[in-house]
Amino acid sequence: MPFIEESDLLDLHKDIDKAQIINERLLDQIKYKNKDLRKIRLQRNVLLGITGLFVIGVLAITSFTAGLSSKNSFENNQNNHLLVSIDSLDAIKTRIDNLKEQNEELSLVREFYLAKAFIDKEKIYSVQVKSFVDNNVTLASEALTNTLFVKTNPFYAYSLGNFETLDEAQSFRKQLVQMGFKDAFVASYQDGKRIQIEDPY
Repeated sequence: MPFIEESDLLDLHKDIDKAQIINERLLDQIKYKNKDLRKIRLQRNVLLGITGLFVIGVLAITSFTAGLSSKNSFENNQNNHLLVSIDSLDAIKTRIDNLKEQNEELSLVREFYLAKAFIDKEKIYSVQVKSFVDNNVTLASEALTNTLFVKTNPFYAYSLGNFETLDEAQSFRKQLVQMGFKDAFVASYQDGKRIQIEDPY
């Protein structure tokens, strides 16, 4: 195993802590965004209901006044209602456009969670760089992306990278070996568990 200077290890810990804080903030932002999008969806449904009632009410009032009014007053009222309806239709169209944009943002958040769930179910490859007897390693964090910290009895394995193909993982392993991690090897994982140790070449 390569020798790591204490200052380099401290810098690595600091970088990992910073990345963990950033990831936690991003997860919090996603949670708040989901709450906002739920509120917006509820507001949209309420607005559509109110708009439907409004349109029905306007049509009922228009037809009622049309039967009671003379021909001239009927034409004047219809023109006035038409102008009011056009103005309110523009406001409704603007609101619908805003809701479409917010719906697209919600779709992006949903796609993120679907992709994460897909990765968890699919077989992935990662490069194990170290094993520890104890589970008190500050290098490991579930909030960090592209890292795995898996219990492989009786050890805790620390792996870097999430790759779809074995070739990508083997190429990354070669880079780590050149950096001094001579004991690094490729393993396959699925559902957060190691399946097997793969051929390193």
